[in-house]
Amino acid sequence: MDKFLDLPKWQLALLSGVFIGSAYPPSPLGFLAWFGLVPLIHLLYNASPVEGAKWSFFTGVIVNIITIYWFGLNSGAGLFPVFLSLTGAVLYLSIFWIIFGMCTSWYHQRTGYGLAVLPIFWVGMEYIRSFGPLAFPWINLALTQTFSLPLLQIADVTGSTGISFWIVLINAILYAGYGSSIGLKSSLRIVTLLLVLISSFGVYRISSIRNETIVDQISTAIVQPNIDPNQKWEADFRDKIFDIMDSLHTSSIDLQPDLILWPEAALPVYLRITYGARRPILRKVRDSGIPLLTGTPDRINRENNERDYYNGALYFTPDGSMKMYYKMHLVPFPEYIPFSEKFPMLKRLNFGQGNFTSGRDFTLFEVDSVPFGNLICYESSIPTIVSQFVRRGAKFLSIETNDSWCGHTSGVYQHFQIARLRAVENRVAIARSANTGISSLILPTGEIAEKIPYNEQKIILAEIPIRDLASFYMRFGELFAIICSLISIILLGTGWVKNRS
Repeated sequence: MDKFLDLPKWQLALLSGVFIGSAYPPSPLGFLAWFGLVPLIHLLYNASPVEGAKWSFFTGVIVNIITIYWFGLNSGAGLFPVFLSLTGAVLYLSIFWIIFGMCTSWYHQRTGYGLAVLPIFWVGMEYIRSFGPLAFPWINLALTQTFSLPLLQIADVTGSTGISFWIVLINAILYAGYGSSIGLKSSLRIVTLLLVLISSFGVYRISSIRNETIVDQISTAIVQPNIDPNQKWEADFRDKIFDIMDSLHTSSIDLQPDLILWPEAALPVYLRITYGARRPILRKVRDSGIPLLTGTPDRINRENNERDYYNGALYFTPDGSMKMYYKMHLVPFPEYIPFSEKFPMLKRLNFGQGNFTSGRDFTLFEVDSVPFGNLICYESSIPTIVSQFVRRGAKFLSIETNDSWCGHTSGVYQHFQIARLRAVENRVAIARSANTGISSLILPTGEIAEKIPYNEQKIILAEIPIRDLASFYMRFGELFAIICSLISIILLGTGWVKNRS
């Protein structure tokens, strides 16, 4: 251990970056996160605040390059927009590592108790990163633990930040065993005990959720059309897409489900305002008596010949009625320029992005008198949006997504695993329809009941269990993260006062 931590500083920062970055899906090496921060902690506890910020930034850049290298890969985008998007995302997200490193080094330098508050500062950092139009909780440290179902179960109390908390706590305990009276063997025993307790709690929660009474069940045909995104909006391919979706619709009806679920932007048309494209769908829904939810872009004309464009979902019911939901949290840069609603001149910038308008309403749909909420793509990574749908009465959730724009990269698998965290947090089942994958039914425990692998065209008939569960997290939201953030502010304030006196 001594020789390991005596490596040059840049190598220690690099090691932490590689360890943590390699712990994220689709890697099965999530356990690397248990000790991946130790080299960085060593740097922070022997550095000035400026140096701490520098080495944290370096580690953050490495982590972000490994985990979100796919971010700029927007189908049809040129090399320059791809490079610009990725560079901007990596640098922006690394700013939060700077905040964490600077606060940790500064507090430890002034009080000597930095190790004790490390997990609290980390949760505060993740909470700050979840705010505003540039919110990106996608890469919260909790995502590294989706390889083990029991380790996720505490999220129904604390949210995903509670998982991040114990990961950083384990790192802090391991570092405490280095060069202290505790000793490495003792710290390993403490870590082992902590993991056993967390896992035991998880096993208990999984068992208790499974034993809860199923009060209803919604049979859902989840469709994965597997359509090439590079051809989707080409005029020559348009008719073929309509034929594919029509055939899949017919096959879905043959399964006699209660609901049919299509992915995000399933058809290359503004479906709500294009009667010719909408008519055959309405007819099939009416004749079969089976409602259909599909992702679709939408357009609303405003005054002065201006138009608002939306990424939406359209719900067809057998009585002929339709209901729209508009995506509320857009992907910054690929779908819109942040702050462009306040500074309209930003809309003139063209980096290959869309210019969508965000929705404002938590629209609930209903099937067989069971209300449910729908999330479009990136929204499933925003915990507060998901919990709001459940808090407003949704008994299950659907996710419509099109991850094909980033190709067969780790982004596809990260996005899929994020949905498992949302299911555990809110204790609801999630039906997920993805254009090229991964489509699935995720149970309230985070278990995967049904799944269609990536790059396959298929329909699965999923039985969505409805249970009357109300998790602590669903009721109280990010209470744990808020408490940690407030404690962080208080600790930094007391550190400043102590330094002044």
